[in-house]
Amino acid sequence: MTKRFGQNFLVNRGARRKILAELGGTGGERVWEIGPGIGAMTAEALEAGLDVTAFEIDHGFSRLLARVFGGPAFEGRFRLIPGDFLDTWKAELAASGPPDFVFGNLPYNAAAAIIAALIEGGLLPRRLVFTVQREAALRMVAKPGGKDYSSFTVLCAAACKVRLAFDLGAASFWPQPRVTSSVVVMEPRGDPLEADDRRGFSRLVRSAFASRRKTLRNNLKAAGHTEAAIDAALVALGLDPTVRAEVLSPELLAALYRALGGSAASPCAPGPQVPTMGQP
Repeated sequence: MTKRFGQNFLVNRGARRKILAELGGTGGERVWEIGPGIGAMTAEALEAGLDVTAFEIDHGFSRLLARVFGGPAFEGRFRLIPGDFLDTWKAELAASGPPDFVFGNLPYNAAAAIIAALIEGGLLPRRLVFTVQREAALRMVAKPGGKDYSSFTVLCAAACKVRLAFDLGAASFWPQPRVTSSVVVMEPRGDPLEADDRRGFSRLVRSAFASRRKTLRNNLKAAGHTEAAIDAALVALGLDPTVRAEVLSPELLAALYRALGGSAASPCAPGPQVPTMGQP
């Protein structure tokens, strides 16, 4: 066990089966598993007939996984990618193509970075199912104006429909974490932000949320946008100059990205619902 990897293994078999049910698949589909650890969920997925590519950062667990699943019983259906997922997934994507599904019990200290990397990198399979710290899950499903609404919320919502499926108490894991975990399900929107736009849009949104005490206008100025460009965009969208990013929907922030020179398609079919001047 390596503390810095945030390893907590899901020992509740009923929970593992619920996660697999959320993932879906009828056998033969290709799935990526991030952080398999000792392979409990890996075994469930293989037994369900799925082909698993497992990304494991811990070299000791990688050796264990290779011994357990690398034999003739799962020949051609199990592939192991040792190392940090953030450093290895793009090469695997180029080599083998996109999977049908992605799932994983994500380390609490890296969950947001992993999910953001997939969205910004343009990988949106049919479904993504992740176990994360409940606080992260609440950020992913937050609504504009709420305390959990953030740039991470907007990035997730711009690309996917996100649903909190169920919570898992500490007793479902070993060693037991000091927090509640949640399982979130992500499915690509029918009209997602274009892959080429996601990284630029993410930069804009992070700038907009850089300081929650500041107005959207001041945050964008600090990020290098000119006053003239910001003011023209705010006027075009009918936004008050004192508006803050945390009250704007993902759709409206995508429209702002376009107005400032990006080419993001709005992540909703109709045009954005724009607040009138002076309203949040």
